[in-house]
Amino acid sequence: MIKVRPRGNESVQQMLKRFKRLCQREGLTRDMKRHSYYEKPSERKRRQTRKSARKVERDRDFPV
Repeated sequence: MIKVRPRGNESVQQMLKRFKRLCQREGLTRDMKRHSYYEKPSERKRRQTRKSARKVERDRDFPV
């Protein structure tokens, strides 16, 4: 759970900006977008295979 406490003389807008940034770092906004609509299991599998293929390509470009 993400909690944001006010710092000193911080405005509500600054706190909200900090909260949004924390949510993005935790991957919460991406997760909410992904779960906002139903995704068929075949679509999910296709997305994951594309993601892994991109990762393999990226690793191939930068040998360690």
